[in-house]
Amino acid sequence: MQKMNKMHRGTNDKIFDFVVHLIVILVLIVVLYPLIYIVSASISSPLAVNSGQMKLLPKDITFEGYKIIFRNKDIWTGYKNTIIYTIVGTIVNLVFTIPAGYALSRPELPGRNGILKLILVTMFISGGLIPSYLLITGLGLKNTMWALILPGAVSVYNLIVVRTYFQSNIPEELIESAVIDGASYLRIFFEIVIPLSKPIIAVMALFYGIGHWNQYFGALLYIDDRAKYPLQMILREILVIQDMSSNPNMSMSGEMAQFLYSQQQLAQVIKYGVMIVSTLPIIIIYPFLQKYFVKGVMIGSVKG
Repeated sequence: MQKMNKMHRGTNDKIFDFVVHLIVILVLIVVLYPLIYIVSASISSPLAVNSGQMKLLPKDITFEGYKIIFRNKDIWTGYKNTIIYTIVGTIVNLVFTIPAGYALSRPELPGRNGILKLILVTMFISGGLIPSYLLITGLGLKNTMWALILPGAVSVYNLIVVRTYFQSNIPEELIESAVIDGASYLRIFFEIVIPLSKPIIAVMALFYGIGHWNQYFGALLYIDDRAKYPLQMILREILVIQDMSSNPNMSMSGEMAQFLYSQQQLAQVIKYGVMIVSTLPIIIIYPFLQKYFVKGVMIGSVKG
């Protein structure tokens, strides 16, 4: 009987392993297919892609799209702007989030629970799009990079994650011994807390950096000067032009139709290449910061 039970458990284990592996393979296919398709489409002829001849692997390989990308001034300007916005924005986010999270983690901060509750309210209630636009315009931030950075200087969720990290990972005895030795709160923060907080700083840099890199809606609202467009806005512009030129019901003059047709051909050639170019830095950086990313998610979900 015991031998049969062992055989029965062994069979169940094999079935379970098979189902798990099958699910993992299906998920892998779902995730990899669009990535492989985009890479293949970026080096395939536009005719093969638009006609559906290219299913997964490249067809009629051409690098004309990448040549156009590397020669396109707007794309490189968008790349430069996105890099600047991401670096400056991430630094601003860290400068505000890390000290605020540490302050809210300290029990000696007067009224910290009330302050935290007021901050949490902003996660569910906001002024709305129109008041935000009027505020940005009234402050004179429109058409500047600060319109994309200052409104999101602190994410409430990230602030809670940072606060939780400080509460659970910074030994209170270490802080108390530093106070007994006469260290000021400022010195404790910079010489003790910050060196022990490299993992959460890396997590926040990754969270905020990805957000800035992928941002386009703020630029759509507040940036009118094309010279200040981030890369995602340039990509959006290419896709919008393609949709306009492919609309058969749209009435337009002959010159406009000719212009949009030429722009459509350009968009067909480079749009997939731009996707690769725009996401490549994140794809390269993420594997090195993956362990910090996972740790940050666990901090917020388990102990938040």
